[in-house]
Amino acid sequence: MSETGSTTPTIIDDFVAPVCNDSIEILYQDNDILLINKPNGLLSLSGKNPLNWDSVHHRLVHGQEGLSPCFPGAKLPHRLDFGTSGVMVVGLNSASSKHLNKQFQARTVQKRYIAMLEGWVDEDQGHVAAPIAKDKSRFPRVKICHSMGKTAISEYSVLQRFDQPCRSLVQFTPMTGRTHQLRIHSLTMGHPILGCDLYNSDSSEGMANRLLLHAADLFFDHPTSGERFHGHYPCPF
Repeated sequence: MSETGSTTPTIIDDFVAPVCNDSIEILYQDNDILLINKPNGLLSLSGKNPLNWDSVHHRLVHGQEGLSPCFPGAKLPHRLDFGTSGVMVVGLNSASSKHLNKQFQARTVQKRYIAMLEGWVDEDQGHVAAPIAKDKSRFPRVKICHSMGKTAISEYSVLQRFDQPCRSLVQFTPMTGRTHQLRIHSLTMGHPILGCDLYNSDSSEGMANRLLLHAADLFFDHPTSGERFHGHYPCPF
């Protein structure tokens, strides 16, 4: 994949998120953490544009219909892209949030994603090791850049292959946590994620009405008990 961006900057700074009518689902709750399922089409954090106030964080702090009580101390130690659905862990106080942040920084948190890719992935399992850098001329995109990029590794295994059209259901285990890592690594493989608007082929975006990427599993240590936790939410596609 080329490391050269467009010579004409394509700046996307006026994005306004469509209304998300789906609710956050609480999977687990105690005094220190929440495990939630984030719906597709919801920002993790509110955007700079005042029209993009609706987000996971805003709903947790200020409440949403069917979500009670509010969680004024809620902090997000990690985020999911706007189009990605799935499991997130939320810190409910400063101590638990700090503990969770350290786990993500130390890469002791394990994440597994399910994605539907265009075409048949030949190998049943493998990995992509392709460094990622910001693409300043095509914000908010990133690019593969071997000279300036940060190390990015994604392991994958094919769960199922489909005909008409050819698609591959894949489980990804990212070993690093770069922005848009799975989306650009899928494109690098030659099999973009269906429904992706940023990293796509001529046909892949139109093959789904949402980004077919779901955070199915999250493994981490509970910040108080030290117990190894496993958050899971079934893939919706």
